[in-house]
Amino acid sequence: MFVDQVKIYVKGGDGGNGMVAYRREKYVPKGGPAGGDGGKGADVVFKVDEGLRTLMDFRYQRHFKATRGEHGMSKNQHGRNAKDMIVKVPPGTVVMDAETKVVIADLVEHGQQAVIAKGGRGGRGNSRFATPANPAPEIAENGEPGQERDVILELKLLADVGLVGFPSVGKSTLLSVVSSAKPKIAEYHFTTIVPNLGMVETEDGRSFVMADLPGLIEGAHAGVGLGHQFLRHIERTRVIVHVIDMAATEGRDPFEDYLTINRELKEYNLRLTERPQIIVANKMDMPDAEENLKKFKDQLEEDYPIFPISAITRKGLRELLFAVADKVEETPEFPLEHEEEVEINRVLYKHEADPDAFVITREPDGSFVLSGDKLEKLFKMTDFSRDESVRRFSRQLRGMGVDDALRQRGAKDGDIVKLLEFEFEFIE
Repeated sequence: MFVDQVKIYVKGGDGGNGMVAYRREKYVPKGGPAGGDGGKGADVVFKVDEGLRTLMDFRYQRHFKATRGEHGMSKNQHGRNAKDMIVKVPPGTVVMDAETKVVIADLVEHGQQAVIAKGGRGGRGNSRFATPANPAPEIAENGEPGQERDVILELKLLADVGLVGFPSVGKSTLLSVVSSAKPKIAEYHFTTIVPNLGMVETEDGRSFVMADLPGLIEGAHAGVGLGHQFLRHIERTRVIVHVIDMAATEGRDPFEDYLTINRELKEYNLRLTERPQIIVANKMDMPDAEENLKKFKDQLEEDYPIFPISAITRKGLRELLFAVADKVEETPEFPLEHEEEVEINRVLYKHEADPDAFVITREPDGSFVLSGDKLEKLFKMTDFSRDESVRRFSRQLRGMGVDDALRQRGAKDGDIVKLLEFEFEFIE
């Protein structure tokens, strides 16, 4: 089974908690704080493994949760950082944020890596909070929560050449005779229901990867037939080889076929039309093929090279493969994204705007609900078992302007304020 799109959940490891501890040595009075920091949580890292061909493994494991850092210890001992979680993906995997649809990473080469969910930093131990005014603080932070997100993985085949055309025009037959690929071939539409890859070698020793993509039909860009499912694989190809049934064995007009397929490519993604095309007039061993080819050439306005071949009798294949190899050599790779910031290793780093520190909403029962990434992170990193930590959290809220904002929204003494699954009382 070929799997080329899947949605999964990833979560970086939480940081380890900091510790509250003091030096207790026999002849050292008032030894001072000695609580160590927690270790950093593990990142979730995707790494390309060229041995993989599909995203099949992700059908069975869709949750990837990295381990947390070790907690801080006494005697100022730092907790151990967690080891990164390495998830292997096939070459050609594009990782996209499920919510924003932003491309996080475009993973192409063997061994290439990208951090998909960052681990949280470790919480600080009480030695970090010592000041002349408070030399023995009872404050330690909990570890920072790891980043969590749903991501969509899309596999775009790494083929240099993509075979496109209506169903049953002979794409699979062509691939089977020019390479050692063994696609299923039969006399009905959509015999090919998964893309097939084959390595093609020309007589002069050059080689390239060719993909036979399931037949496109009219409306493929809108999801008709199998087309939309596999159009994404054409995005990677440098050269498009357009196979046309010149004998019109199914009663369609070859020129109309040609226009329809190109319209589908254009509708799906305008940039596909920038790729060089080579037109293959297949089934030239059949009656009426010569006549149809002459008519086709008269109708064709673009200056695309046309190669009359017969995949069955192998006639014309040598010239076709030389022409395709030449075109592959002179055509640069097409970047998938318009953005200029795609780096050499194709990992995108984008500046993300700072979201609102907090948001206040009202519940039907009149209580106030606080939310916001920054606020929730502070809350999760506070150790509420210690009074001093709770007082610090209150000061942080005041500094962020939460108290004033609640007053402006009409909060009075004794009103209930909710944060995550916890409830507090608003006190003037």
